[in-house]
Amino acid sequence: MFNIKSKDNDKVKYTKSLLKTKARNKEKKFIIEGYRILTLALECDANLEYVFINEEFEKKQEHKSFLNLLENKGIKIYKATNKIFLEMVDTENTQGILGVLKYKERDLVNNINGDHKFVLILDRIQDPGNMGTIIRTADSAGVDAIILLKGCVDIYNPKVIRSTMGSIFDMNIIHATQDEAVDFLKENDFNIVSSYLQTDNYYHETNYEGKIALVIGNEANGINDDLISKSDKLIKIPIYGKAESLNAAISAAILMYEIKKYLI
Repeated sequence: MFNIKSKDNDKVKYTKSLLKTKARNKEKKFIIEGYRILTLALECDANLEYVFINEEFEKKQEHKSFLNLLENKGIKIYKATNKIFLEMVDTENTQGILGVLKYKERDLVNNINGDHKFVLILDRIQDPGNMGTIIRTADSAGVDAIILLKGCVDIYNPKVIRSTMGSIFDMNIIHATQDEAVDFLKENDFNIVSSYLQTDNYYHETNYEGKIALVIGNEANGINDDLISKSDKLIKIPIYGKAESLNAAISAAILMYEIKKYLI
């Protein structure tokens, strides 16, 4: 364990920089914070590079055991003062531990195979809470892969990470352009099903046959027109009250679970 008492330490400055999207994209690394999510990261064999703890963390016996486990795996541990530690996280009520991980970069060809039947496409989902909740729900609903199109929020944003509740490590998440995604899915016999308010087809009155790629669009503007035009089916969730629409994460959850019934 390495003790750090200066905020000007290079490792502190480097870790702090990863709170910003630009640095994360450049370094291909991101921060996770909290004891529970660090344990999940180890269970999922995530690419954990090193860990920071504050002065309080190692006082609990279960935390000591966890630190021993990290050391046995050869993962470096840095201990910082409470004040310095707070500069590296974006929460005030910290649990006193964070980890830095490498991205898992995935592409369409190598990460969607013949056994995959259910893919989720996200078009410009921008709210971190929605994104994290959708990833977590997709994990629960047995979605095989999530394709993120240009304009989506950075999935390694700390708020997204927290909202996934660990599913960030389990889900097969792929970044692709819209043309790349549509061409690949069509070539591999996926039916593109888009959530769209201006249709007469209700989701619960629709049959979902074969391989399905479900599209969920931007919170304010929905799915872009070009992707709508390339969809095989358009569906909507009925609104029985006075609300104009549903939250994107709620819509995604309802549709994912309905479609999954046909694919089991």
